[in-house]
Amino acid sequence: MVVLRFKRFGRIHRPTYRLCAADKRCPRNGTVIEELGWFDPAGPEGKQFEFNMERVAHWFKMGAQPSQTAANMIKKAGGTIPAAAIKALAVRSKVSKHPKPVVVATPAAAAEETPKGE
Repeated sequence: MVVLRFKRFGRIHRPTYRLCAADKRCPRNGTVIEELGWFDPAGPEGKQFEFNMERVAHWFKMGAQPSQTAANMIKKAGGTIPAAAIKALAVRSKVSKHPKPVVVATPAAAAEETPKGE
């Protein structure tokens, strides 16, 4: 599966990122299929990112799934995210790697917790 995600570049405490189409199995800064643009969070206002929206649209047509951050930045750049990708993002955001434990209260446990002297 092809994903659209950011590769990290730059110095320590001064990152820049490149939007890339990559195989999902490759590491973050590993081999990419195509570089689609860049993002500089510390850049001047209005010059923080530039994406090739024609190529981004091409990869969406080919079935690529964006990461959450990439989808947000593409929307900010004026691009559109396909419905299938939005649905996949919603499913991924609901799944937690560390689910919270569920506490089930029983009537007997609730009776023991209430003070009887009052």
